[in-house]
Amino acid sequence: MIINTTKNKRKKKPLNNRRKARELVMKSIYRGLINNFDLNQIKKDIKEDPDFPLSDETLFLKLLNGVYEDFELLKAEIETYLDRDYDELSPIELAILYCSLYELKFSLDVPYKVVINEAIEITKSFGGTDGFKFVNGILNKAANKHRKTELQL
Repeated sequence: MIINTTKNKRKKKPLNNRRKARELVMKSIYRGLINNFDLNQIKKDIKEDPDFPLSDETLFLKLLNGVYEDFELLKAEIETYLDRDYDELSPIELAILYCSLYELKFSLDVPYKVVINEAIEITKSFGGTDGFKFVNGILNKAANKHRKTELQL
């Protein structure tokens, strides 16, 4: 009788470095919204997150720095899409909106469907029960504004 000594090894699901980067940006923006932005401290602290080594650091820095630099512009645009007061929004969903809106406006190399899907998945993981529906609605409005050509394809 021959015994197979090799164990069935499960294939590891490949890491989604870009998703991890977006999650870390969301966490960083959330922290900034709650505690007033100290960008240097946030960058320093986020490196201790266990997901940081798994993330795309270049994307993380691009999105976080971009949101920080264009915060007021992004806030003003988010407010135009709302059917309720800005201060009533969940800080987690708001953090996701900032990151995703920044990508829709300034990262035209990323398809709008990818931006919206990533936001929905992150909201499902971190946001309220139906928060993803709210985020999806806001981002679809933003995509209609910033990605008209892409939407027509």
